[in-house]
Amino acid sequence: MGISINVGSMKNMKQNYSFLFQGMASSGGGSLGNLNFLSDYASIKNGSYGKLMKAYYGKVGGSKEVSSIAENSINKKSTSTAKDSVKTLSEIEKAADNLKNSADALLKTGSKSVFNKVEVENTDKNGVTTTSKEYDTNAIYKSVSSFVNDYNKLVKQAGDAESTNIQHKTNSMIGATKANETLLSKVGITVNSDNTLSLDEKTFKASNMDTVKSLFNGNFSYGYRVSAQASLIDFAAGSEASKANTYNMKGSYNSAYNSGSLYDFGF
Repeated sequence: MGISINVGSMKNMKQNYSFLFQGMASSGGGSLGNLNFLSDYASIKNGSYGKLMKAYYGKVGGSKEVSSIAENSINKKSTSTAKDSVKTLSEIEKAADNLKNSADALLKTGSKSVFNKVEVENTDKNGVTTTSKEYDTNAIYKSVSSFVNDYNKLVKQAGDAESTNIQHKTNSMIGATKANETLLSKVGITVNSDNTLSLDEKTFKASNMDTVKSLFNGNFSYGYRVSAQASLIDFAAGSEASKANTYNMKGSYNSAYNSGSLYDFGF
C-alpha cells in the first residue's frame, strides 16, 4: 500500500499548501466532499495523520517494526538545511527585534526624542532659584540601560546559532561596538571579554550627555548602526526559520524541508 503527496521542490518556500486545493471547485463530491478534504488536509498539517498511521499499523501488524517504519518513513525524508532549531531562531528573532526597538527609541528626533532638554530648577546655597534647560539624565539612562540589556540578550542568543549568516551579522554588530569602545567607555559603558556590555550608572550620569547623544542619536551614529545590524540579524534568523518550517508526524516542526513527498508510507 502506498500513500504519498508529492510537493516537488520546496526551495524558497515557507508554507504553501495551495496545490492541495486545486480542482476542489470541480470535485464531484460536492461541498461535503470538500469539507472532508479540508479535514484530511488539517490532519496532515497538524501531524495527527502521521500519528494515526503509526498507531494503526502498530496494532494491525502487532509488530513494533511496522510502527517504527511508519515513523522513519517520514523522519528520514528530512535533510537538514536549517542549521538551528526553530526555538533558537525564534529566540534570536525576538532578541533582535527588542534591540532594534531599544536602539530606535534612542534615535527618535523632535518632540519624541529622549534627548530633548527640559526645564530644571536649581537653587544655590544662598536660596536663589534659577531655571535652565538641561538633559533629562534619568530618562536617558533608562533608555540606554534598556539598550544595553537587549544588546546583551541578542549577543548571547546569537552566540548559540550555527548559521554562518547569523554569525556574520552578529560579528558585524560586535565590530561596530568595538570600533566605538573608547567613546563608550567615556560614558560608563564597558565592552566585556564575552562581547556583552556593562553600564555603570554613576559614571554614566556624571558624563557629558552630548557625548551620549552623539553615540546613540542621529544617522550613522553607533546606535543607528546597531539598529541596522539588529534588523539584518532578525532577517537572517527569519530566513533560516523558513527552511525549518515543516511539520513532522509528531505535530512539531522538522529542522528542514522534505524533498520529494511530504508523506510517503510504503508497505
